[in-house]
Amino acid sequence: MQGGTMRSNKTGQVPVKPAGARRRIRLWMSFMIVFIGWAGYTYFAQAGEIGAKSEQMYQYQASKSASEQSLNQLKYELDRLKDPEYIGQIAMKKYGLYKPGEIPVRISDSGSQND
Repeated sequence: MQGGTMRSNKTGQVPVKPAGARRRIRLWMSFMIVFIGWAGYTYFAQAGEIGAKSEQMYQYQASKSASEQSLNQLKYELDRLKDPEYIGQIAMKKYGLYKPGEIPVRISDSGSQND
């Protein structure tokens, strides 16, 4: 085989690679091992960051949900405070105020003593 990169051994049956080809293969394999090692390290580092960010996102979503629920409760309470009847009920319960002509009826919690 003239001009080829492969040489025959003494028997002429098994081709032998020249030293330059082996060196290129070793260099290429070394590069691939370093590259795969770097890629694996980067993958695991980013996977850890993604996990931490996902956990943080779930916490923010839970906080957002609680805030939205609180906001809806406050909006509901605000709408109820626009109703004069509800304001009258609050005045009676908290402050003991009654409409003119109403007679307050108080019930004691001590049980029925007038049987």
